[in-house]
Amino acid sequence: MAEIALAEIAKLRKMTGAGMMDCKKALEESNGDFDQAIDTIRKKGQLVASKRADREATEGIVIASVNADATFGVVTSLNCETDFVAKNQDFFNLSDNINKAALNNKTGDVEALKAIKLDARTVIEHVTEKIGVTGEKMDLSFCGSVQAEKVVAYIHPGNGLAVIVGFNKKGINEQVYKDVAMQVAAMKPVAVDKDDVDTKDLEKEKEIGREKARAEGKPENMIEKIAEGMLNKFYKENTLLNQDFVKDNKKTIRQYLQEADKGLTVVAFKRYALKD
Repeated sequence: MAEIALAEIAKLRKMTGAGMMDCKKALEESNGDFDQAIDTIRKKGQLVASKRADREATEGIVIASVNADATFGVVTSLNCETDFVAKNQDFFNLSDNINKAALNNKTGDVEALKAIKLDARTVIEHVTEKIGVTGEKMDLSFCGSVQAEKVVAYIHPGNGLAVIVGFNKKGINEQVYKDVAMQVAAMKPVAVDKDDVDTKDLEKEKEIGREKARAEGKPENMIEKIAEGMLNKFYKENTLLNQDFVKDNKKTIRQYLQEADKGLTVVAFKRYALKD
């Protein structure tokens, strides 16, 4: 077997990001064939991925972005096992490229995103290769999109949380849009308004209210009324337009938007956090 030059090992390392010893071994196994060596490293990534399947990937990078005319936005999250890897520039670059792929292809679907091509390889192939380089489990865990007249993005410092919010009107003071995006980030609403809450969630909240009322010994003829009261509290705390504005709790988000413009409202939002 011919000796592999250090320059060739360094070249393969630059091309793949793999460790020097991994590159040396791949080149030795392929008798110096770079294409075959790259395939070997990718296959190693797949092997590592299968071995890491039972590990937890709770760190990572969450990114939100909007297109040039601010009518479409995406949130994506690429997860890994450790904060050390999450803070690596190569991992950030991969996360950013994946987010751009979602934005450019206007997708809010994780499986569709995985199949999109980046430099002749699919997104998931890039992720698998990075698994081989780092030895950590990685997971493309979220992809969400919003299309509206005006879409804004907010990324919380540290890239552990990101938000996109769609509004029905553009041309309003940018601070208003930003304030609402930050409200979504901070207050974790589950829906825009009362009618947008999943009926299963509503029934669950009402049942909790009934059980609590009975446990407190309330009369049976008061149970439903108490449950409805609990539901109204749920709406106020968990639906965006009915939440108190964090910057001024004397008004709701709905009132804040109407003060900016009578017809202004939120049509949709997506929020993703690594940890809540």
